Amino acid sequence: MQSNSGTRPLRIVSIGGGNGLASLLRGLKRYARAAQGGLEVTAIVTVTDDGGSSGRLRRDFAVLPPGDIRNCMVALSQDETLLAKLFNYRFAGGRGLKGHSFGNLFLTAMTHLTGDFAQAVKLSVEVLAVAGRIYPSTAANVGLEATLADGHVIVGESRIGRSKKPIERIHLVPRQVKPLKEALATIAEADLITLGPGSLFTSVIPNLLVEGIPRAIASSPATKVYFANLMTQPGETLGYTASGHLEAILKHCGKHRRGMVDVCVVNSGVLGSGAVRAYGAKAAQPVVADHAALEGLGVRVINENLVRMAGQRQQTKIRHDAGAIGAITVELAREHRSTENRP
Repeated sequence: MQSNSGTRPLRIVSIGGGNGLASLLRGLKRYARAAQGGLEVTAIVTVTDDGGSSGRLRRDFAVLPPGDIRNCMVALSQDETLLAKLFNYRFAGGRGLKGHSFGNLFLTAMTHLTGDFAQAVKLSVEVLAVAGRIYPSTAANVGLEATLADGHVIVGESRIGRSKKPIERIHLVPRQVKPLKEALATIAEADLITLGPGSLFTSVIPNLLVEGIPRAIASSPATKVYFANLMTQPGETLGYTASGHLEAILKHCGKHRRGMVDVCVVNSGVLGSGAVRAYGAKAAQPVVADHAALEGLGVRVINENLVRMAGQRQQTKIRHDAGAIGAITVELAREHRSTENRP
């Protein structure tokens, strides 16, 4: 007997932050719009940023950092609309305005009008006609703390991102914060859950430190996919292979590590040699896809050219191609659904 799951939209939940999550959402957007209700996309986004415009607004107005949320909203909106461009507009001057993006200011104002950051995000999503839902992983005013391999402790996401020493573990400050109920509900209903791509310790893992989220992911019948990063980050993940990244994720999930990741997608494409040299000068190297070690962690490994549209020879920044990772994500979600519907 078949499940009725084939009659409902494919549901993809993407967890992370920063440019990596925005790239994935940009790749998924075309399917969400083309499917006309056949694909539902939800982003669950980290809220630990304390640098730049987001950090200033956080300190001045006691709001959650809006930057990563804003990036996700723009990624899921119509790219060519004036509103999307407006949300990304950054003031180049002006006392108190310099460095702020309009979208960050808008979300801050909406938070004060509604009294609730999550509600402000929901209303802003409606203004931008976003092709999906976006939730902060928690509504709590939360920070990030890292314990380095040498025992020193660093407080603050921006300082952690600049660390030149390996990170042993990260924690939220305060340690225990509640997730949004809506975020847990979407995880439970998902066909596919993605982690990454994005900064391991400041974009991906912070979401998994929110109480209840690892348990919800491990308990979900969805297929769980980790997109391995293309490059290591100086200090933070120096020398990390793909399995090293994944092991760090599992370690931070504690007793819920089993069932957290089913599939790891690694890059098989060629990175531009000039860009690799430029990154190497800053102590960043391509992430090695150590297949045997990944399989030893109990995951299926998929090799795919994740930079195929990036113009590898000329690129100066190494980034995941939105179209490539979006296509793989939808393909895996469809695979999950077809398996679920087998008699």
